Amino acid sequence: MALPIEQLRQVLSQSLSPDVTTRQNAERALLTSQTSQGHALTVLRLISSNDAADGPVRQSAAVHFKNMVKKGWSPDPDDEDAKKFLVPTSDRDMIKNNLVELMCTVPPQIQAQCSESISLIAAHDFPQKWDNLLPDLISRFGNPNWAVVNGVLLTANSIFKRFRYVQRSDALYADILYVLQRIQEPLTQLFTTITQQLDAYANNIQELTARLEALRSINRIFYSLNYQDLPEYFEDHMKEWMTGFAKLLEYKNQILVDEDEDVTPGPIDNVQVSVVQNLNLYGNKDEEPFLPYLPQFTTLVWNLLMTVTPHTKHDALATISIRFLSSLIGKLMHHKLFEGEGTLREIFGRIVIPNLTIREIDQERFEDDPAEFILSDMESSDTESRRKCTQELLRAMCRQFEQETTAICSEHVNQMLSQFASDKSKWEMKDVAIHLILGVAIRAESAQFGVSQVNEAVNVMDFFSTHVYTELQETDMNVRPMLKATSIKFVSIFRNQFSKEQFGGLLPLLIAHLGSPHVVVHTYAASAIEKMLTSKVDGPNNTKVAKVSGADLKPFLGNLFTSLFAIVENLDWNENEYVMKCIMRSLSVANDDLLEVVSIVLEKLTSALGIVAKNPKNPQYNHFLFESIAVLIRAVCSKDSAHTSAFEHFLFPPFQTILQMDVVEFTPYVFQLLAQILEFRPEGAGLGDGYTSLFAPLLTPTLWERKSNVPALSRLIVAYLGKGAKDLVPQLMGILGVFQKLVSSKANELFAFDLLRAIVMYMPQEVFMPRMKDIFHLILMKLQRGKTPKFVGLVTHFFALYIGKFGSQGYLDQLNQIQPGLGLMLLGQVWIPRLQSSSPTRLEAKTQVVGLTKLLCDTPALLADTNGQQIWSQILARAVKIVISPDSHLTGVSAEDYDDDAEIGYDASFSLLHFAKRPAVDAFPEVQDAGASLAKSMQTICASHPGVFAPLIQQGLSGDPKLSAGFQSLCQKSGVHLA
Repeated sequence: MALPIEQLRQVLSQSLSPDVTTRQNAERALLTSQTSQGHALTVLRLISSNDAADGPVRQSAAVHFKNMVKKGWSPDPDDEDAKKFLVPTSDRDMIKNNLVELMCTVPPQIQAQCSESISLIAAHDFPQKWDNLLPDLISRFGNPNWAVVNGVLLTANSIFKRFRYVQRSDALYADILYVLQRIQEPLTQLFTTITQQLDAYANNIQELTARLEALRSINRIFYSLNYQDLPEYFEDHMKEWMTGFAKLLEYKNQILVDEDEDVTPGPIDNVQVSVVQNLNLYGNKDEEPFLPYLPQFTTLVWNLLMTVTPHTKHDALATISIRFLSSLIGKLMHHKLFEGEGTLREIFGRIVIPNLTIREIDQERFEDDPAEFILSDMESSDTESRRKCTQELLRAMCRQFEQETTAICSEHVNQMLSQFASDKSKWEMKDVAIHLILGVAIRAESAQFGVSQVNEAVNVMDFFSTHVYTELQETDMNVRPMLKATSIKFVSIFRNQFSKEQFGGLLPLLIAHLGSPHVVVHTYAASAIEKMLTSKVDGPNNTKVAKVSGADLKPFLGNLFTSLFAIVENLDWNENEYVMKCIMRSLSVANDDLLEVVSIVLEKLTSALGIVAKNPKNPQYNHFLFESIAVLIRAVCSKDSAHTSAFEHFLFPPFQTILQMDVVEFTPYVFQLLAQILEFRPEGAGLGDGYTSLFAPLLTPTLWERKSNVPALSRLIVAYLGKGAKDLVPQLMGILGVFQKLVSSKANELFAFDLLRAIVMYMPQEVFMPRMKDIFHLILMKLQRGKTPKFVGLVTHFFALYIGKFGSQGYLDQLNQIQPGLGLMLLGQVWIPRLQSSSPTRLEAKTQVVGLTKLLCDTPALLADTNGQQIWSQILARAVKIVISPDSHLTGVSAEDYDDDAEIGYDASFSLLHFAKRPAVDAFPEVQDAGASLAKSMQTICASHPGVFAPLIQQGLSGDPKLSAGFQSLCQKSGVHLA
């Protein structure tokens, strides 16, 4: 029931209380009432009240309403929890009819919440279910209140962002066309009107600021509408927009410039950034109507770059402007705009050098905010910085003017190194020189694999030996620390260019830099070591092998782990994800040599785990921490499963603490590691007391309601079944209850079938068989509601397993109990079509062939009539196709190699532990070769029924010469002759 407005006002006020109990009670009351009819409308009435005393309550109501919309307007159909908060259908039209008007009448802070609510609803309802939204917003473009105009423009901008960064489709273009037909003309008129008004209000800060804010939003809307393609209207009105853009790039007004502000961009800066973003968009598209304007805008952007200060407030303007020039200079079609040595020299002198030079703010960040410095400077970071954009500019110059650019760069590098040589206090000169080399020497690189192609005119190794190596040899960690960081970055970036022997000389130097008191330096050292350990060289048979093997790393392990854990254990420093990733990678490479250090390393990792469990802050650090534990378990227990007892002894106490504290970020990791240890437990050892006592709580429904828990929990239950199914017989109904919950959700059906297959593989047959009719019925009910390819794949995989274990007659009997003839109908209408449209691979492929073979050889019902015989022939064709297809990987089903070079890291939805992956389990280890088994089974039934099967085989395979030839080849390889 919806709360009356006065009671709602009181509850929202209590939700702001400093008293925890009062606040929690209020939040519960809001949750209870928010799905009631009329509640959302009452909240909106409260937001619209004009009582000044209600300010905090109105703000709270606006946030509450936004959260209601976020969670309950269009919840994930597979999220049972979200469905509880569905905004009632009866309220929706009233909300949409009044929300824009409300946004236009409330104070700015509340307006921002209302605007976001409109955007959230529009993401699902606009335009099909909210056709009056856009006219409602556009009608306010002429409002005299600039707060209203800016509110609707910000809202429109937020809505149209969805047109960016998405794949083209008919539906997307239909939505863009709908928007363009309504907004393109009024938006253009508003743009030209406001740009013309700027001069009239030259001395009025308030009026100018409001108009510049509007222009920035208009420019961002323009960006969204032009992102996919240049619309015809904007092509026809190019002159109005380009004239306005040119005016804004040249616009100056001293009253809007705060000389004391170094960090926050001013209103003119923000507008100019948005203009250059639009120019960059057009420049990258090579739109022909834009080409005549290019020379003018190249000059304007150049002039802009000449005026930007080194201050942080101009970083966005500098980076987008440099990016615009890079996009032009790197293309042959714009060659004439930049040709000539004088132009290139001016680019070096006035853009490249100033933007590569270390600034005072960079030095401050290096010391006081190392995380921010690393984010903007690290090789693999996505964050844009002046330096990164400038190096991209150098690479673009090299694409068109490599010889000239390299020569000019060499002059600058030699001058700067000479300055440093004569005065070591001028280390910034050497830093710029190294960054210049990083800019011109690289032709091709990737963040994961490093540099793959270099500029042949630059001797990278000679430069390293002469100028970089000396910095790394300096043992005083307080001497030129920023230059040390740059030198380590050089090694990291060019890791592929170093030989194995050079790595051997570099490793001790990098390990020494792990001892640096400067966070950036020891972070770069850890990152460089980690990347070196993944570096590859060509091996035999077109393979890649590690440049640094476990044997190569072994002499350094002691110092390496001592230095890395010294950083981890220093509580004055924040959790360092690069250091923990280096620990993970070092453990992975050291693999065979971990037994002697496992106790001390595990103790240090569990100690680190205990610290972060109290307040998880850095998801990447936490992920690499759990990966490191997983590496230890895999390395040690795969050699001797008896070591699992030691891991249980070490890890159960911290894991139980995490589960008891309900540290939601960590529980999926704990479940994966518990499963990993259990899977390594010696055969016949049972579950043990620790695992036995833990099982019952794992079936608690609240644990399964968290989406992030489901993959790990289901994997853990499967591990339990694999190691102690007989002990879990009393828990079968609880496990089947979990299966029923999971199979009802599209997101979780994969895990439901993991459980079901494990029950069939490991549980005593007499225990679960009485429940099979209900299980089949449940599966078929869902199949009837919607045959998605994924679900059909899961069902047919299970059918094949079931037949392989219990025979084809058992399968037919189960289904025919539900409906006579259902088994054959599913074969013809579901199973065979699935195998025609997509072929299974690896172990599923083997399971399918085993199951299909039994269907072919043990199912007399298939031969009873023409329909059955046709199905038999189709089954044979599908089975042969799987066997002869190289994509099935049927011959390598047991070889599930670990790809330890895969990109490993945190995922917000579910973070799979790479080093704790579930080993592939062959449901039919007794069948050595599924293809040969199929051929021999065919030989047996043909011999026992002369003349019966030969025509059916001919019928099944004759339509496809590949199948016929493949089957003959299979029979020959298997030593089979069909009578």
